[in-house]
Amino acid sequence: MDNKLILAKEALEKNGFKVMFFDEVDKMKETLLEKIELDKSIAFGGSMTLKEIGLYKDLKDRGNEIYWHWKAKDGQAELKAARDADIYISSTNALTLDGKLVNMDGVGNRVASMFYGHERVYIIVGRNKLTKDLKEARDRIKNIAGPKNAQRLDVDTPCKFTGKCNDCDSPDRICKVEVIIHKNTTGPNINIFLVNEDLGY
Repeated sequence: MDNKLILAKEALEKNGFKVMFFDEVDKMKETLLEKIELDKSIAFGGSMTLKEIGLYKDLKDRGNEIYWHWKAKDGQAELKAARDADIYISSTNALTLDGKLVNMDGVGNRVASMFYGHERVYIIVGRNKLTKDLKEARDRIKNIAGPKNAQRLDVDTPCKFTGKCNDCDSPDRICKVEVIIHKNTTGPNINIFLVNEDLGY
């Protein structure tokens, strides 16, 4: 296991999170499918990691009820339905070596569901999301994840063109909300799945 992943796993466990480590995505998906019961409803956060690994199809094909606004004709209705799902699955924009989950969001639905309203939460994290500290985590979001998402969404923000955060006032700004999860919450049980592969951005 990479030394940074070891440090992150130890720090996350110290902060009360349940953590599992995987060398490859396929084993991670196999384990996740074993842990999620067929009668549980599932909501997905907006996540390139989830899109890349094909988890939606795996769960859908076996019969789980899944809500993901990326797959719905009526995204707003899907977002409302997702709030009542038993299980929430997403990734994180950045993970610090002292065990903090750092995220920025435009609407807030993704970050809110990471710590409130669901029975269980699973956060899938590739090694490329590891950062030294909060400063590096914010830098990663502003200069890697944010601009790439702005380009993907084709929003009218400076970062779509410059490739870095300009702390803009655009109505299309996608980093209006910042959430740092320092410790596992007393509500949803947050489970972190660390994968020794680059996933998402």
